[in-house]
Amino acid sequence: MATRWAEHKRRYRVYRARVARLPASYNTAADALEQYLEFFGPAKGDSLLPLLENLADLFEHGAANRTPVREITGADPVEFAEALLKNYPQGQWIIRERERLTSAIDRAAQEDTVNEGTSR
Repeated sequence: MATRWAEHKRRYRVYRARVARLPASYNTAADALEQYLEFFGPAKGDSLLPLLENLADLFEHGAANRTPVREITGADPVEFAEALLKNYPQGQWIIRERERLTSAIDRAAQEDTVNEGTSR
């Protein structure tokens, strides 16, 4: 377990170093996206790190090709981030919460059906 944590930490440091080397505008955009993705994305390093590493790849290529940040993210950065998140659904807390909500409502609806015949 400690080895896995150490590997995640090492990979995150490598990712952060890559982002730090980006030109200022790409760095700012990558930092903002990282913050959003950390909040809404996968909670586990196993899932979050590949997402962040791919984000670094994307911005490194964009910087190398001098692609403007808006061409990378599109007009709506939230839509861009959400599209990224769809590729990494495992471990997202929001998915677990949606499933929990759906399951609770399904149970409640089932109870309604069972109680319908006995409550009147």
